Amino acid sequence: MIYRTHNCEELRIEDIGKVVILSGWIQKLRDLGSLIFIDLRDYYGIIQLTVLKNKLQNTIANIEKEFLIRVHGEVKKRKSINYNLSTGKIEILISKLEILNHSAQLPFTIENKTDGNEENRMKYRYLDIRRAPIKNNLIFRHKISLEIRNFMSKNNFLEIETPILINSTSEGARNFVVPSRILPKKFYHLPQSPQLFKQLLMIGGIDKYFQIVKCFRDEDPRSDRQIEFTQIDCEMSFIEFDDILLFFEHFIKHLFKKMKNIELNTFKKMTYYDVLQIYGTNNPDLRIITKLLQNHIKYLKKDFIIGINIPNYFHLNNSQIEYILQYIKNYNNVIDNVLWIKYLKNKTFFFPKEKWKITLHNKILIQLIKYFELQPEDILFIICGKQNHIMKILPLIQKKIYHIVNINKCNIFKPLWIIDYPLFTWDIEKQKYTSFHHPFTSPKQKDIVLLLNNNITNNLNNILSQSYDLVINGVEIGSGSIRIHNQKLQKKIFQYLGLSNTDIESEFGFFIKSFQYGTPPHGGIAFGLDRLIAVMLGEIDNMKNVIPFPKNNYGQDIMTNSPSFLTAEKIKELHL
Repeated sequence: MIYRTHNCEELRIEDIGKVVILSGWIQKLRDLGSLIFIDLRDYYGIIQLTVLKNKLQNTIANIEKEFLIRVHGEVKKRKSINYNLSTGKIEILISKLEILNHSAQLPFTIENKTDGNEENRMKYRYLDIRRAPIKNNLIFRHKISLEIRNFMSKNNFLEIETPILINSTSEGARNFVVPSRILPKKFYHLPQSPQLFKQLLMIGGIDKYFQIVKCFRDEDPRSDRQIEFTQIDCEMSFIEFDDILLFFEHFIKHLFKKMKNIELNTFKKMTYYDVLQIYGTNNPDLRIITKLLQNHIKYLKKDFIIGINIPNYFHLNNSQIEYILQYIKNYNNVIDNVLWIKYLKNKTFFFPKEKWKITLHNKILIQLIKYFELQPEDILFIICGKQNHIMKILPLIQKKIYHIVNINKCNIFKPLWIIDYPLFTWDIEKQKYTSFHHPFTSPKQKDIVLLLNNNITNNLNNILSQSYDLVINGVEIGSGSIRIHNQKLQKKIFQYLGLSNTDIESEFGFFIKSFQYGTPPHGGIAFGLDRLIAVMLGEIDNMKNVIPFPKNNYGQDIMTNSPSFLTAEKIKELHL
């Protein structure tokens, strides 16, 4: 049985006269009386079929959208060209049509712009994948995974799988647990990352490791976070801080060039403290720059002021600007004032209201130009109000602006390395210090002796780590550090975190023991593959669009009804 001689995308004008067999789903039906036009779709593309009713009346009487059919026919020149299709200059005149499988009534339209809401699309994800936007995202995901593997292999990285069923590790978030049937009352844990195992690989003499790996965190899901996610996990021996930043900057630049044909500039680098002081967040989006003003523009005396610079968006019309203003002013209980100005081509300012010229006199404008690095045709919004309220609604305001200017689809990418994070952070609920990143992060060299000698027990907030995060367009893409490779220091860090010797031995005994056998200096990084793809494709507002079978915002798979209850028999079998 031959289902097809060609796919629906490959036929062209030079194939006119060929007799072909095609199989696929019915995308559209147009009944013109004596003629029926069918858009046939398969994985590769769409082609138009022409059916003469009088020849195939019985067969075509009951066909509907998404019926799976096989057709025999001849390639003909199309009278009216469809320039939106690569096959738009031809059509297939059908001589035989068979229904391979029927389709029930669709829960939403299988179109690029579907009428399906997110819940329905997640429930019928297999239908959603038929839509070109989702299918193309998965193709992109496949291609970037290949590119990652090729790049890493060429740079002498070895891809090694690490265990999924492990013991519990202290990495910040909660672990998912898996009961053991054959070892009653004992549990495996699913890894939040392969952290310990990739460090053990370095101790094992593996010079460079990487893995595209599934990780699990039992935490509250968000639109940009899944409880089950994929990361590009990397580790290197005999490496220093700046070497890692340089290499992985090259890695990200390579991916953008290969996948998007975009040349990224040298990545900006800032300390964690400076980022917070200037932007008020540790994930700033440098495309539309949002900066704190009250401590930086000395002539502005309001309690709390935020400036939002929309670069090179002079083409925004007045109604769009008014829409942004109105959206911001909707929070009138926390906003004292909102004003905006345009920086013109001739390097003067346009004020929509004359009174703002008095408020923003020349000395302030000069400072604003320097502080925001304003360029001609930039638009600057200034928002005044109460700090805690503005910081709470600021993400909503930014998201609305991004939507109006459609910035996520503009192929503008602004990477930022953030360095010099604290090693510890104070947990108010637990009333103790916890690791800012994880407990295997090395402190700065100057602080190691102090930590080992117990000279800073009451001043841990001032200890900086050799860690780094990569943020692109306001999204944390990667995080890593130089690791501790000294046994005494690693035990001391655990103690500062409140772990007893018993706790250390129980949870990390095997790891601490491995340090006795010549542990090399090493460091690494992990990139969120889902987030990286979402940023590259402009899908960060809905990261689910780049994941084959995502969970919803409550951590549920509503297609398979997961998680689900266990039967009484299964509970008994697992000794629960």
